[in-house]
Amino acid sequence: MRILRPADTEARTGFCDRQLRELEAQGLFPKRFSLNPNGKGRAVGHLESEVDAWIRSRAATRESANA
Repeated sequence: MRILRPADTEARTGFCDRQLRELEAQGLFPKRFSLNPNGKGRAVGHLESEVDAWIRSRAATRESANA
């Protein structure tokens, strides 16, 4: 299991952090989580598996649109 930091998530999706936050707020992208055990601090990340699943689901919409 790998954690993607915000810059990694941006590079993987092509979206900037602001766009990713908007998608998260709308429930359209996996939510980031705090990396600090006590929940304090600013270090956050996404699970790579969740981001990859989201990318696959977006690609699937392309395939179903062409059918």
